[in-house]
Amino acid sequence: MHDHDTSERLASYADVLAGELPDSWTSSHLPADAKDDLAELADRIWDLDLVAASLAEHPLQQAAVLSRQDGAQLVLLDRHDGRDGFLIAAVAPHALPDEAFRGVPEPNGIALADDPFLSAEQVTGDLLARYDAALAQVRHNALDGIQPSQPDRVVLTWQPDGSLVTAPADDRASAVLTAHGFVQDPQSGIYRLSGDDTQAQARALREIGPRLDALGIGTALQHPSSRTAPTAAAASMPPVPAAPRTPATRSR
Repeated sequence: MHDHDTSERLASYADVLAGELPDSWTSSHLPADAKDDLAELADRIWDLDLVAASLAEHPLQQAAVLSRQDGAQLVLLDRHDGRDGFLIAAVAPHALPDEAFRGVPEPNGIALADDPFLSAEQVTGDLLARYDAALAQVRHNALDGIQPSQPDRVVLTWQPDGSLVTAPADDRASAVLTAHGFVQDPQSGIYRLSGDDTQAQARALREIGPRLDALGIGTALQHPSSRTAPTAAAASMPPVPAAPRTPATRSR
């Protein structure tokens, strides 16, 4: 079968499957030339069984991503065992700290037959049920390591990978954070500022302090192991170490 035919078959299958799953799902196709997107997606596939074994021998060449309105995602990919159909796996949320995944069983993927209507029932009764349970647990774990912010104070928590996370209490603080590079995870509501570029991170921290202060909102920094209320930081945030950080590899 030609690559073009294979891509069309995968995309068409994903469209039908998305329409048959409960709630509201959409699908999008990642072709072979979307190498960066495919690499990022492969790193987030939440599986240590069937799909992981397949990817170890057959790196991701194309995929279809099914997305739910709350941010949950499934990935549909080719199977290489000589059988018709596809593999499907859950996608781990990207904005949660690595510690949130510890102790949470992977919602390992499953093999699907060449019938998207029957497969929708299989996904709903099996993979989705385990995926939603795992998502609920990692969201709970993530919030446990973050001291809630208050209307008059935003608490920023350092993560082992060098990023900062926070759960602002209202839209005023959220708008300031978003304007300075924080990205919200739709599943948990947590905002994360990447530590990949430490200079950009430090600049963002220096700038959000005065902007939040002008709204009557203080700022505080803490490490996730701390369970005591941190001392409110000054408007100009403490400098970020200049040494580059290597993101920690999450074990899923």
